[in-house]
Amino acid sequence: MKSNVYLGTRRHFLKTATALAAGAVAGPIILPRSLFGANAPGKRLAMGFVGMGKQSRGLLHGFLSSNTVRVLAVCDVDTTRRNDAKQKVDGFYANSPEKCDPCAAYNDFRDLISRKDIDAVCIATPDHWHALITLAALRAGKDVYCEKPLTHNIHEAIEVMRAVEAHKRVLQTGSMQRSSKEFRVACELVLNGAIGKVQRVECSFGDPGIPCNLGEEPMEPGLDWDFWVGPAPMRPYNSVLSPRGLHDHFPDWRKFREFGGGAVTDWGAHHLDIAQWGLGMDNSGPVEILPPEKPGAKRGAKLVCANGITVEHKEGFDIHFFGSEGEVMVSRGKFVFKRGEETIASFTGQKDTVCALEVQKAEQAFLKDAKIKLYVSSNHLTDFLNCVQSRKKPITSELVGGHSVICCHLMNLAYYHSQKLQWDPKKFAFTGQTGDPKWLTRDYRGPWNV
Repeated sequence: MKSNVYLGTRRHFLKTATALAAGAVAGPIILPRSLFGANAPGKRLAMGFVGMGKQSRGLLHGFLSSNTVRVLAVCDVDTTRRNDAKQKVDGFYANSPEKCDPCAAYNDFRDLISRKDIDAVCIATPDHWHALITLAALRAGKDVYCEKPLTHNIHEAIEVMRAVEAHKRVLQTGSMQRSSKEFRVACELVLNGAIGKVQRVECSFGDPGIPCNLGEEPMEPGLDWDFWVGPAPMRPYNSVLSPRGLHDHFPDWRKFREFGGGAVTDWGAHHLDIAQWGLGMDNSGPVEILPPEKPGAKRGAKLVCANGITVEHKEGFDIHFFGSEGEVMVSRGKFVFKRGEETIASFTGQKDTVCALEVQKAEQAFLKDAKIKLYVSSNHLTDFLNCVQSRKKPITSELVGGHSVICCHLMNLAYYHSQKLQWDPKKFAFTGQTGDPKWLTRDYRGPWNV
């Protein structure tokens, strides 16, 4: 394995952290061919892809469909997935009128990132790899589309936010619910006072992470297991973590703390992100985190904002805003808006209407003259490509993805340690003699480090 390319140590992080004062792809992306024509007419954005599992297959299809993107390389530690992705890219360009070199296929992401002809990298690996690959890409001058959750721990979120700023790159986090209208309208209703003064928010998703206790299984050839484990503690191979072949499900590595953070960082990275958006807290976070009342419970943790609003992990609608004068509930393809006893708009699956119509009804009734208008994106990948051109921050920039994933990690910490935590969202540090700075990072297995 090549020498480590990463800078920074946990000791450096613990000294400096307190000094530092975001799914599915819908339809083809059609953009002007001149979008990336700064150097030459018709120049395309050259992209590389790292992690070629189920999620990446959708992303690859979405980016390939853009007439401004050229996919040059793919990377995966599994030979089958790597070769399949290469064949898909080569097949897509087989009938292109332009001369196309074969798509390169790599086992080591550093070989892809070191290529000077690649402009942007799409990362869809397991969570424990997100930050290391993102940081390497940013330092190499690449723009980045990285799946959610943006990082595996809080320390990594801080380092990614710093690196985007330091290297003046564009980063989009794959929290694609912000590119769906029902979520945007829900948040605009809340921010414009349509439900009165916000009192609390409830978010519904699954369990916190658990320690990995899987037994050893025999491994077929073709998977670089040492590289798959990477910075996490080494453990025997188990197909639950990295199924062989072209599996059509999302593997359960995400359940385990060594590689993910359970549903709290999986679906929570979507739903807590929308709670952040609706509360106008994209550049902030909670000041207190409360564990569930019953130790060991898998629901009931709360994030407490400085203004007293709580965001609680419960069962129900994916995101449910409660106000003094009404409620807004929103899930993918579902939307309910109530004022007092009156239901203004509602779609939960009934046949006599559709979600888009109910969202439009609420928008026309309460947001025509709204003072607060949120960022509008109708396609998450298109938004990334537009921002690569404009150099503006996309809808789920590193600041959005970073602050949202910190909320997820703080909630998990309350579950893991059954302690009330106090937090400074500006300094990214525990306060009030609560917590332990070691909880913000992890012990990295060499040669990897953040």
